[in-house]
Amino acid sequence: MNTTSMPRVTFTLHATDGAARSGVLAMPRGDIRTPAFMPVGTAGTVKGLYMEQVRGTGADIILGNTYHLMLRPGAERVARLGGLHEMARWPYPILTDSGGFQVMSLSALRKLDEKGVIFQSHIDGSKHELTPERSVEIQLLLDSDIIMQLDECIRLPAPEREVERAMRLSLRWAERSKAAFGNQPGRALFGIVQGGALPHLRRESAEALAALDLPGYAIGGLAVGEPQAEMLATIEATEPTLPREKPRYLMGVGTPDDILEAIRRGVDMFDCVMPTRAGRHGTAYTRHGKLNLRNARYAEEKRPMDETSTCPAARDYSLAYLHHLTKSGEMLGQMLLTWNNIAYYQQLVAGARAAIAAGRYADYVLETREGWARGAP
Repeated sequence: MNTTSMPRVTFTLHATDGAARSGVLAMPRGDIRTPAFMPVGTAGTVKGLYMEQVRGTGADIILGNTYHLMLRPGAERVARLGGLHEMARWPYPILTDSGGFQVMSLSALRKLDEKGVIFQSHIDGSKHELTPERSVEIQLLLDSDIIMQLDECIRLPAPEREVERAMRLSLRWAERSKAAFGNQPGRALFGIVQGGALPHLRRESAEALAALDLPGYAIGGLAVGEPQAEMLATIEATEPTLPREKPRYLMGVGTPDDILEAIRRGVDMFDCVMPTRAGRHGTAYTRHGKLNLRNARYAEEKRPMDETSTCPAARDYSLAYLHHLTKSGEMLGQMLLTWNNIAYYQQLVAGARAAIAAGRYADYVLETREGWARGAP
């Protein structure tokens, strides 16, 4: 897709309720309604689902991952084959993670310095260099719509000096990413706020990134094992410094409750592997709470997970059948639970958008939690 003649990306707020916001991030390939949950398609697929199913749940955008796609099948190959949208049959927006998370998760396989990161492939041991410039180049080759700067994400807790070092390195990499990105009217480059759980470092990072006047901003380095209260306090410390007129993306978060609380604090976009991973391991997210389909209590339960759901996986299959598939290790069980989970996450943020527009977001959160606590009738 040639975006050189496309209009610039725009973000429009339609309603607020306290700090909670609803709006639209308009891109050439489609509008992203916010708050938005972005299903994770690490290697160009949302595991277990056809793209038509993903779209049918209400998803406006999915994710791909720079690190994994650069290793297999390779960014240049993807470009020769028409880009990630063409290969995956997903004509709507795609956000690509820069590889920064793998700087942390694969720390035993990499060396990091001012220039960038040298990875040893977890697949075949081959070595690859990932710099801010190369990360942007790969994401453009993939034909990504929202491109993330390369950053250094570190495990928490960590000493303050180490958190500050990684934050300042990430800021320098943001400047280099912006220079490498250049003028891409149909795309957006997002900066990533770092600083661990230290409010003064988060504010400094956010202020410096805001001065770069990027199209959007992410809060990174959270959901890495810290308590929810610490994560939410960090969002509260960061949010006032972020430009009000730009979208805010909380990376890698999280549980349905995490998402509701982060929306309450002004976050617009989310991604997490949790709904797909949970589905592959027999867990379903529903308006009645979280269900473990391995549990024998469902062995003869004729009712579905949620008879009111618009998702066939939740509405049309009995709990007994889903229990049987899960206990038998059948692939269909993993697919159906994944489908349900992605649909539920989309229903959760759609309900949040409607509640914010109606000025009743606090009531929506309370009602949703009551449903989880009450369980199925």
